[in-house]
Amino acid sequence: MNIIDSLNDAIAQALNNLYDIHVTAADVVLQETRKEFVGDYTLVVFPYVKQARKSPEAVASEIGAAVKNLLPLVKGYNVVKGFLNLEVADEYWASYVWDHVGEESYGYAAAPEDAAPVVVEYSSPNTNKPLHLGHIRNNLLGWSVSRLLEAAGSRVKKVNLVNDRGIHICKSMLAWQRWGNGETPSSCGMKGDHLVGKYYVEFDKHYKAEVKEMMEQGMDEEQAKREAPLMVEAQNMLKRWEEGDEDVRQLWTMMNGWVYEGFDETYRRLGVGFDKVYYESNTYLLGKELVQKGLDMGVLFRKDDGSVWCDLTGDGLDEKLLLRRDGTSVYMTQDLGTALLRHKDFGAERLIYVVGNEQDYHFKVLKLILSKLGFEWADKVYHLSYGMVELPNGKMKSREGTVVDADDLMDEMERTAETMSREHGKNDDLGDEERRELYHILALGALKYFILKVDPTKNMLFNPAESIDFNGNTGPFIQYTYARIRSIVRKAGEEKGAAAQDGVTSLGSKEREVVKVLHAFPTAVRSAAAAYSPAMVAGYAYDLAKAFNSFYQDTPILREEDDQLRAFRVALCSFTATTIKNAMDILGIEVPERM
Repeated sequence: MNIIDSLNDAIAQALNNLYDIHVTAADVVLQETRKEFVGDYTLVVFPYVKQARKSPEAVASEIGAAVKNLLPLVKGYNVVKGFLNLEVADEYWASYVWDHVGEESYGYAAAPEDAAPVVVEYSSPNTNKPLHLGHIRNNLLGWSVSRLLEAAGSRVKKVNLVNDRGIHICKSMLAWQRWGNGETPSSCGMKGDHLVGKYYVEFDKHYKAEVKEMMEQGMDEEQAKREAPLMVEAQNMLKRWEEGDEDVRQLWTMMNGWVYEGFDETYRRLGVGFDKVYYESNTYLLGKELVQKGLDMGVLFRKDDGSVWCDLTGDGLDEKLLLRRDGTSVYMTQDLGTALLRHKDFGAERLIYVVGNEQDYHFKVLKLILSKLGFEWADKVYHLSYGMVELPNGKMKSREGTVVDADDLMDEMERTAETMSREHGKNDDLGDEERRELYHILALGALKYFILKVDPTKNMLFNPAESIDFNGNTGPFIQYTYARIRSIVRKAGEEKGAAAQDGVTSLGSKEREVVKVLHAFPTAVRSAAAAYSPAMVAGYAYDLAKAFNSFYQDTPILREEDDQLRAFRVALCSFTATTIKNAMDILGIEVPERM
């Protein structure tokens, strides 16, 4: 039992003994004591004053005395109005270090073997363009939330739904047919996803020219967009695809194959992966079956033009299209099918969709329609809605080719990491291969940390130059702190940690602060998992790195002459390194042993 549990038990017992107030330890809420006061944990006593029939100061004093009597590890207490500040003895903090040093999975909880999994869907790319900066936030957030849930004791299945069919795919296919001249990734030396994205942009350029010409001839804009020959041909290609046209399917298979190879390379470089990949081309038909079920149940209705809709006006929304008048499906159709398939595959405890906040409405509708179709598990669907990534010069637009490509961004990050490392002299003693690996680790650490430290619900401005800095709230600062600690531990040698573990009874304020931050890690993981917020773990890692660096600057470690104190401080270093590594691992960030 850690000290917080012990304090909660003692406080609950004191309230019962002193005032006949019956609360459980779980009812007691402790806060960390504010920096300007002496103490470690603070109890606000105002909720108990009325029943105790005494002043807040008197109640706090009496509870403090009772807790100190019940718990010898409470060194002392002080009262500030209705706030009871409790101070924990140094012996507890020292023993906590020795109890947990060497615990490689510190802060992580094990999942019950029979627990139903949490299914986390992320990435969900379209096969008409390469992954870009927006996809990077999606992938990093999905991967990190999955790791966070696992660290908090859940079984997790990471899944990807590839949007490999639809009008947007046909646009790239049609443009390649028209203007590709047989170009392939091998013939032009371009990654397959980049090549297909090139023709998506090409379609848009020619389509806009057609629309402009039709408008100049007197047609209104909406009609021109709808009746432009390229758009009509793309829609006809989609219809032929759904009818199984052999030529269209062969072209689709070839171009999607190029894209998948490109995606896989980017995923490997980014350090993310999946337990299972679903394809819209395999799930939209199941969605169509559900649409027919909805029609049979009277939940859905067909309009005169043959299109199928769900009336959600009674739920405060509007009518939602599920099948177009030509019988082709929409995103909602395949999402219905995929949700059902995923439930059947995993019997999931939760179905988490990591999707941008522009799809908030879509997921409200998805849950509503699943519920109307009679699926009791509809309430397990959770949309992890995150904000958009913007650049200093504005938003990205795929059709216009103004996106920040994921591969190009990672290249640029590695070049910047090399420049910054050389300027700071961080790699002078490393070989060429070690340096290249270090640049990669620093670049990805900077990128991931800069993105994940922002609360998922907020929009963010990404500035690569700010992300790679060895000072401040950045990935490289925390990575460098870890490397520094590992250097200390290596220099100390294994034998130094074998000193007696009960001789340290007094800690300096800086080392005490480090232990307190370490002590908070398991709670920080649970809280972050409950909020689906890797940003909380990033904030924790930064706080721990700051606390350690303050301790390091103020306190001798290897120069300490007292053997027991030196051994304790080395153990504290080792424990801190493990915790930093575990926190950064949740974020998908590697930490280098040397810098």
